[in-house]
Amino acid sequence: MSAKLRYFPAIIRSEHEAALDALVALDIPRGEAMNLLVAHWGEVGRAILAEVDGGRPVAAVPTPDGRWAACNTFPEHVCTSEREAARRLATLLRRGRRGLVVCIGH
Repeated sequence: MSAKLRYFPAIIRSEHEAALDALVALDIPRGEAMNLLVAHWGEVGRAILAEVDGGRPVAAVPTPDGRWAACNTFPEHVCTSEREAARRLATLLRRGRRGLVVCIGH
């Protein structure tokens, strides 16, 4: 039985060629970033979630073009539909920021 899909908004901080680079750009120490990669090994196309700075939620998220986005995430805005998460993302975006909707639980 598959887990229920959930969606939440994420603000893109930067884009990178590799997941490791995206995690390090989020201020995750390289050793911890390597541990996260190993823990997610084989989970192609899935976001790698983490917390930094005393609990700030972040994620390395694969983009449709094969790169990785280093993102600040907003799991407190979790939704059961992608459409609702996109609406919440639109309220968070301002001044040229870019964002995307992260899907978890698949």
